[in-house]
Amino acid sequence: MHSVSFSKTGGPEVLEFKEIKLEDPKSGEVLIKHSAIGLNFIDTYHRSGLYPVPLPSGIGLEGAGIIEKIGPDVSNFKEGDKVAYAAAPLGSYSSHRIYPTKNLVKVPDGIDLEMVACLMTKGLTTFYLLHKTYKVKKGQIILFHAAAGGVGQIFCQWAKSLGCKVIGTVGSDEKIELAKKYGCDEVINYSKENFKDRVMEITDNEGVPVVYDGVGKVTLENSLGCLKMRGMMVSFGNASGKLDPVDVGKLIAPKGLYLTRPSIAHYTATRPELDEASEKLFQMVRADNVKVEIFKKYNLKNAIDAHKDLEGRKILGPAIIIP
Repeated sequence: MHSVSFSKTGGPEVLEFKEIKLEDPKSGEVLIKHSAIGLNFIDTYHRSGLYPVPLPSGIGLEGAGIIEKIGPDVSNFKEGDKVAYAAAPLGSYSSHRIYPTKNLVKVPDGIDLEMVACLMTKGLTTFYLLHKTYKVKKGQIILFHAAAGGVGQIFCQWAKSLGCKVIGTVGSDEKIELAKKYGCDEVINYSKENFKDRVMEITDNEGVPVVYDGVGKVTLENSLGCLKMRGMMVSFGNASGKLDPVDVGKLIAPKGLYLTRPSIAHYTATRPELDEASEKLFQMVRADNVKVEIFKKYNLKNAIDAHKDLEGRKILGPAIIIP
């Protein structure tokens, strides 16, 4: 059995590929043999120290595989079940791992595990963004940053299936057609034009009711400027760097805006919440409302290269790690 871990924070080079030996699963746990592992930007936050974790630490929050052994007091899962997860504890970068069943979901027949491994985090994120944090309505115009990225490709398809008009932003011209392919009605290259001005032009100077922003530092202030009266700013990531403090009097108060910082953990904290979110995700996949094309597959031994590509913006869509 093998895993990737890190004992100090820093760049991709701190990741270490190691041979491991696992004990038997304890009460409420199972042993999973991974078929595929999700690669997500939050992994770089843990590795760099932006999101501090106790060291030494495993890495990765998302995986899919087959249960090989169950621990005591496990009644809702059995050996041979296809399962997936997108939650702590860290450690999905591994060939096998012990994992608590409270965060585990069964994968329905007919859904590929490699696809699931790049869908759980991004799909569950999309679910809570569109159905919980801000419940969009048919006909609304909404703004999503990094529309050509892994979350963006799933989000834009899902939003379109709900009847929304989606304005997406991208960081380069080569990503424009990709964003349109996955559902964007309008695409703005924010490295070339002021996206706030363009959004106001598209909306006849009214603004949008909600902005979904996983980019962060370079987009926050103009995103707030895109919102209509009492609009909601959903800041769910910071791919461009840690957010600066928000001047509430200047940026929030004039239009009575809402600012929230949600995560999957806030919306899948209970078994009913996790089941609702995962079942809805699998329904969307089965209905072909959400389609995934895996951009690239990395070997577990090459996790360093995967992180270099992730931070270098070379990954144009969902990517996975194969044990």
